[in-house]
Amino acid sequence: MKIALTDITIILGYLGLSVAIGFYISKKASQNLQSYFLGGNKIPWYLLGVSNASGMFDISGVMWTVAICFVYGLKSAWIPWLWPVWNQVFVMIFLAIWLRRSGAMTGAEWLSTRFGKNRGKELSHIVVVTFAVISVIGFIAYGFKGVGKFATTFFSYDLSFSLLGASISSADAYALIIIGITTVYVVKGGMYSVVGTELLQFVLMTFACFAIGYVVLTEVSAEQVNQSIPNGWKDLWFGWNLDLDWSGILPAVNNYIANDDFNIFGLVVMLMVFKGILASLAGPVPSYDMQRILATKSPKEAAQMSGFTIIVLYMPRYLMIAGLTVLGLVYFKPQLLEMGDNIDFEMLLPYVISNFIPTGVLGLILAGLIAAFMSTFAAFVNSAPAYLVNDIYKNYINPDAPAKKYIWMSYASSIAIVVVGVFVGFFIESIDSVTKWIVASLYGGYTAANVLKWIWWRFNGYGYFWGMLAGLLASMIVPKLFVGVFDLYLYPLILLVSLAGCLAGTLLTKPEDDDTLENFYRKVRPWGFWKPVHQKVLAKDPSFRGNDQFGRDFFNVIVGIAWQMSMVVIPIYLVIREYFPLTMSLLVLAVCSILLKIFWWNKLSDQ
Repeated sequence: MKIALTDITIILGYLGLSVAIGFYISKKASQNLQSYFLGGNKIPWYLLGVSNASGMFDISGVMWTVAICFVYGLKSAWIPWLWPVWNQVFVMIFLAIWLRRSGAMTGAEWLSTRFGKNRGKELSHIVVVTFAVISVIGFIAYGFKGVGKFATTFFSYDLSFSLLGASISSADAYALIIIGITTVYVVKGGMYSVVGTELLQFVLMTFACFAIGYVVLTEVSAEQVNQSIPNGWKDLWFGWNLDLDWSGILPAVNNYIANDDFNIFGLVVMLMVFKGILASLAGPVPSYDMQRILATKSPKEAAQMSGFTIIVLYMPRYLMIAGLTVLGLVYFKPQLLEMGDNIDFEMLLPYVISNFIPTGVLGLILAGLIAAFMSTFAAFVNSAPAYLVNDIYKNYINPDAPAKKYIWMSYASSIAIVVVGVFVGFFIESIDSVTKWIVASLYGGYTAANVLKWIWWRFNGYGYFWGMLAGLLASMIVPKLFVGVFDLYLYPLILLVSLAGCLAGTLLTKPEDDDTLENFYRKVRPWGFWKPVHQKVLAKDPSFRGNDQFGRDFFNVIVGIAWQMSMVVIPIYLVIREYFPLTMSLLVLAVCSILLKIFWWNKLSDQ
């Protein structure tokens, strides 16, 4: 597709403005590591919330979600529980508060508050940095694959070339250009640049969402939607089996469903809930979400920031997803039929935009979608170097270097992370494949150690190290041993391997010293199995009050998941003109909002 000069001008203007903002505010970021990675803990919580939401609004994720919405209809609202998407609810209700109380700069530094300063802590430190870097590289590769595929649909210029004997496709060339521009302003301005540019990016992305929603509501009727979908497509609820038959509409979709391993949908959802509870209790992975929490001014603001992220993200994002899906259902079918069994639903998004959006608006939407990629990419690029510089270089190599030295090391490590992530991206087959590996296999290796660190007093640094190491190795080896098995089905095995490492490492070594455990328990105040430590703290300070809010937190989490889910389905029901379930979903949203106001928001002052 050849886009108009007006649209190209808008896109170039946006890219130039993003770089300009990054350079303009870079002086604030260059004062010290606290300013570079956390904005000096001076950025308001609502701006960090918008920035966090912007980082989660990635173009690869949109392409993947549009694809599953096309195939599975309303039931696709459950599939992102693979991540799980409602881990943000756990963070909002209590985990953000626990994390922020530490005053740490990174998740690895936070471990010092839990495991002290012994050999076990050092080992746990190194393994969580390793996990952080591996996960960020995985996400950069995931974004690289998505943005290149997206760009080649709109930009018809052939940029393919050869480098050191390797052939670089146009898709990879476009991805390299966009990644290069993003890296420049992130490296220069740190957290200040990331948040500043993400505010601009969020405005563009929100405009793109409403523009696509308007197009579908004016261009497509309810009758056209009904003629393009199989029975059961509009049903949110499900039985043991999926029971979606595309035979009379688009037969190749049945093969796609079979390859996705979602036919036994009841089992899949049960595994997603099991995984989701554990993964959410583990807390945010050491990436940009955790960094936003640690960048807030206080524990209370950390919780408010996490809740605001949900509010500003879900309904606009799913308005875009539902709109793109419906336009694809009604108008993209001939192209999908031509693909035969090699159907590629990841091309739905670029096809719809290129055929239904007018000049001028197209430029703004493309800028918004490029912004969606850039904001996510920027968030990851800013988070990983914090671990390399603050937790490795500063701790073990050069602890007394001047602030400028650390900033320059941050520049170098950011560039190195990008180069490695892009290199890995060249070998990824599809967005779907890397998504499933990250959420099912890699996170399986993260879960056990990071749940136990919160809830069990006896768990120590050696247990954390061996549990994380076993989990990391299992996440890479187990999928190779069970080729063709759905990644989610391997999650329990990876979890058990990791748990075995946790228990062996813990029970074969001594507990952490009393001072470390008491200081952590007094400062962070988690609930869980802390009775021996609680009694020791109480003996020294009879006025101490432990955390007795498990029941309230559990209630708020259940309400929060329903609250978040209503924000997912409301835009879909609106776009397909299902007004009764839309009304019911709005009612659920209102009731859950009132309950959260009473039992969560009003209680934050106690924190």
